[in-house]
Amino acid sequence: MTEKEVLDFDTVILGGGPAGMSAAIYTGRGELKTAIIDISMFGGQPSNYLELENYPGFGLIGGFELMEKFEAHADKFGVEKFSLQEILDINLNGEIKTIETGDYIFKSKTIIIATGAKPRKLGIKGEQEFLSRGVSYCAVCDGAFYKDKVVAVIGGGNAAVEEGAYLTKFAKKVYIIHRRDTLRADKIAQQRAFQNEKVEFIWDSVPVEIQGDKLVEKLIIKNVKTDKFTELEVNGVFPYIGFSPNVEQLDGKIEQDEQGFICCNANLETNIDGVFVAGDVRVTPLRQVVTAAADGAVAGCAAVKYLENQKVRV
Repeated sequence: MTEKEVLDFDTVILGGGPAGMSAAIYTGRGELKTAIIDISMFGGQPSNYLELENYPGFGLIGGFELMEKFEAHADKFGVEKFSLQEILDINLNGEIKTIETGDYIFKSKTIIIATGAKPRKLGIKGEQEFLSRGVSYCAVCDGAFYKDKVVAVIGGGNAAVEEGAYLTKFAKKVYIIHRRDTLRADKIAQQRAFQNEKVEFIWDSVPVEIQGDKLVEKLIIKNVKTDKFTELEVNGVFPYIGFSPNVEQLDGKIEQDEQGFICCNANLETNIDGVFVAGDVRVTPLRQVVTAAADGAVAGCAAVKYLENQKVRV
């Protein structure tokens, strides 16, 4: 068995999305020897967004393009990047923390957790069975497969309404199914959807089962007020009902809320010395690219100050 290379850093950032990249910019500027590791390629969730129109300074920009700019900015400060690293084990205790991946063992005085979140599952029959055969969590990735077809979007927030409107570029009809009778999405997103002739809203309803043969053919929904069941003939189902934190290797090792999101104070310090958290993986009232980037700045500066106080470098 080949012995893994041991790498020493002042700070290791888990996750290469907007929070992680922003944190790297600030730790790099603070002259910390910084590494970013990610289980996939860098960019995080925003890389899948076709367009962003609410990131300050850009009236409209592609998600992938924006994250390329984040990465290039971090590169200016000599940040070392390690993509496609499956995390096998994390030890957050002690003065030196360790992260073991399939290729390396990272040792660091501080860790910034910026692992983000993944789309929450519906948890209904047929969801897993029809994954990639009509069930998708990314309209930008898979929307083109539904040209002239009928799809259902589940949810009532910005993601559901905006992605539903995006799907009308391909689909001939888009149902947006929401468990309440009003939307949570921003007013401008609501107005666009209401004015779109291809969009039909189904209120006070929840999905209970996805059916089909080889591909999705039907969605069974239930009206939560009348208990009436309805069959919708659809070719695709796109759930947008929120997110679950990416904390697979962290559960039970750090303070979390009931949903698994990591708890922190105003300085984004966790309950463990030298461990900080930023972005969608933490307890926060808003999960947007701009808030993730802001979190990265706070966490990065906090890590720099922590090490200055410790007067220690790995």
